Amino acid sequence: METKKVAIVGYSRIPFARINTAYADLDNQELLEAALNGLINKYRLQGKLLGEVAGGAVIKHISESNLIRETVMNTALDPATPACDLQQACDTGIEAAVYIGNKIALGQIESGIACGVEAMSNIPFESAPRLRKALLKANKEKSVFGKLKQLLTPKLKDWMPVPYKGQEPKTGLVMGGHTEITAKYYKISREEQDELAFKSHRNMAKAYDEGFFDDMIIPAFGLEKDNNLRRDTSLEKLSQLKPAFDKENGTLTAGNSTPFTDGASAVLLASEEWANANGLPILAYITFSEVAGIEYVENKQNLLLAPVFAAERMLKKARMSLEDFDYYEIHEAFAAQVLATIKIWENDDLAKKFGLEKALGKIDRDKLNVKGGSLAAAHPFAATGGRIIGTLAKLLHEKGSGKGFISICAARGQGVTMILEK
Repeated sequence: METKKVAIVGYSRIPFARINTAYADLDNQELLEAALNGLINKYRLQGKLLGEVAGGAVIKHISESNLIRETVMNTALDPATPACDLQQACDTGIEAAVYIGNKIALGQIESGIACGVEAMSNIPFESAPRLRKALLKANKEKSVFGKLKQLLTPKLKDWMPVPYKGQEPKTGLVMGGHTEITAKYYKISREEQDELAFKSHRNMAKAYDEGFFDDMIIPAFGLEKDNNLRRDTSLEKLSQLKPAFDKENGTLTAGNSTPFTDGASAVLLASEEWANANGLPILAYITFSEVAGIEYVENKQNLLLAPVFAAERMLKKARMSLEDFDYYEIHEAFAAQVLATIKIWENDDLAKKFGLEKALGKIDRDKLNVKGGSLAAAHPFAATGGRIIGTLAKLLHEKGSGKGFISICAARGQGVTMILEK
């Protein structure tokens, strides 16, 4: 069976905002609706029946079980457009693009939207098991006395909500705790991390000044730009920040780690025929992608290093080296995670320890995250994939040719890599 080429024909996102700032009172549906409406208006999709919309949020309320479909029905798309939720931690947005892209390649659909959203300011709290059981029993009671009796069962401490901690269930460590181990294990210095963070902010500030994001970011809810960007940061300022996870001997700080973030993004994918019929330019093609997992319970230093495997498998299928790209977009969850991943890819001895035949090649640092990365833009978990795909597609479209490499790590020891070509 001959497969169709998968074209990226559009992108849109709202500005990303640090938790409890510009979007403090908004939920996933409101944020995603703004991003989708931006895409719809920009590409004249009003009334269009698309093949499917897929995406998700990493953290949702119970009422958001059909988040994507509910949001689509609030937009100007044809309400018959189907939609589905999927979730793979920080890989959610890029996995949604893989999902839609595969359906286009197989001829099942001609067009679709991959999207992602995160309203970290509005995440649900957990409740203590004893309180939850009491509330369920009270709901079944018919009399006021019976309800009151059940509600008096929990202890005072049971009434306290349990906030989101972001821990890995199998290790009890938060992602930053794991990455501190990564930094020590792979000998990633504080200076290297701060340098990467500084470049991320500097590159994004320059991109804003050049107008690169003017047609990519849709102002929403009073915010026009990503509010995590620090134009005035410097290596000196970054060096003065205290460790955030290992208070005694750590190298990860608030400056070289991403904060909790609110935001949403969307990418329009299509077959060449659909793009031409609708008068839309082909920005780039998705040509290869790979997803991988990694063991991280025994080897705690490897939580965010699954892209090591994904890249090796993908490059082998594409018959490419890591050096064959014009741009590299690597998700900066933490500067240390980026630097460790690159170090393994580029070092024969480390690559062989992961079971690879040899190093994958070298990355020209001047081609890495040239418009800024997650350390500057921040990281609304499920929305990061769309931001990165949109950024790389525009870079290739403006260049007129070339190849781009994407790598995104995720919680639970997973990772996705992707190749875009023009």
